[in-house]
Amino acid sequence: MQCQTSIDVEETLSRRLADMDQDQLGRAYWEQNECLILDRFIPKKIVNPCLTEVELLRKNIFRNYVPGHKQGGSVSYYAIANESPESAIVSLYRSPALRRFLSQIVNEDLLLCPDSDPHSCALYYYTQPGDHIGYHYDRSYYKGKRYTILMGLIERSEQCRLVAHLRAPGSTGEFSEQSIPLDPGSLVIFNGDTLWHAVTPLGSREERIVLTMQYVTDQAMGPFHRAFSNLKDAFAYFGPAALIHRPHAERVLGRRADMDWCPNLRLAKSKA
Repeated sequence: MQCQTSIDVEETLSRRLADMDQDQLGRAYWEQNECLILDRFIPKKIVNPCLTEVELLRKNIFRNYVPGHKQGGSVSYYAIANESPESAIVSLYRSPALRRFLSQIVNEDLLLCPDSDPHSCALYYYTQPGDHIGYHYDRSYYKGKRYTILMGLIERSEQCRLVAHLRAPGSTGEFSEQSIPLDPGSLVIFNGDTLWHAVTPLGSREERIVLTMQYVTDQAMGPFHRAFSNLKDAFAYFGPAALIHRPHAERVLGRRADMDWCPNLRLAKSKA
């Protein structure tokens, strides 16, 4: 069953990506300050099971509050893996077809984050009035670059939006703040070290849920940065309990990464 989920995601993505003009998309990415917006890009065949998992994972939400900067709810990579070993979300993140596509867009050889990183792929739940994130860069603590991919899952809000300083496509003008809706399946691909961005506050009786996926050019991280990253994740994102579940989640994710135990998945990869 776990193998079949991965195969379905990989085959669906491979068909979707075969139609893309990657040269044109790559130019748009660089013109807009290393940011690319793809409206309703991921097929419903993948989005719909992700939405089912979003509901199952609500019980794992850790509510966080950083005065003057952010409030909201988060679910870590560990919680996603522990809840559903055959997760469509994890299969999407680990998809070789998606990673090849992203690598061509950003012109880098992208790698998965280590399984020890709870931010590898995570869910952000904006469910209470005022949930937001202030302006920031996604600074990389890795020795290489880190790229962020946001995918919309639930967008029931008129007020809560991703806002970013972008240059209009085809323009050579100055950067300006742009509001970016994230409808189900829409992607935003960007270099976290270059894009100044925020999320505006959620209004009353609104809801917004986003999947974030992180890829790196170097999986190495120094011990000081690792300790700081763990501290930040524990108190500003996922809670101390998330780190307690790390060993089990790493075992689950490690088994998924071992393609030798699943011949059908190897076959799917060879066809991609």
